[in-house]
Amino acid sequence: MMDMIKTKEISAPTTPHVEGDEDIGEIANIVGFHIRLAYGAVYRHFTETFADLDLTQKQVSVLWLVGDHPDVAQTNLAQFMRMDRATTMAIVNRLESRGYLERGKSKTDGRKQTLNLTVAGAAALATAKEAIAEHENWLKSRFTEKEVEQFIEMLTRIHE
Repeated sequence: MMDMIKTKEISAPTTPHVEGDEDIGEIANIVGFHIRLAYGAVYRHFTETFADLDLTQKQVSVLWLVGDHPDVAQTNLAQFMRMDRATTMAIVNRLESRGYLERGKSKTDGRKQTLNLTVAGAAALATAKEAIAEHENWLKSRFTEKEVEQFIEMLTRIHE
């Protein structure tokens, strides 16, 4: 019996809009298709905006959450991020190795580790927040303030 070789699909950002591709047929009515295209555009812009920072979206999110929640337990961080503990630990390990996070012991539960930003982590987060502001301005410029509120509310319905 021949072994089947499984290949892993590589996720890549979508390509930008090409003139003349408007007539795509019935798929134009599929919401998920438009979410994928929108995600690709947002991901491309984010990647371009963050190119010099050498931080991923998840790493920035971890820094931001730790900054907003000093002494957060790694398990709580995983819950905030809606990620499994192993993935969260890998991100935390990477950020700790770069000198952006430091682990400590919980004052209320000795079994738990806490996370806090280092001075370098706070500086990286401040720089990332500037890039995020630029990215958000680019994204939100396509909508009115009311539309942004509605859009966030609608997207929240999908991921809750």
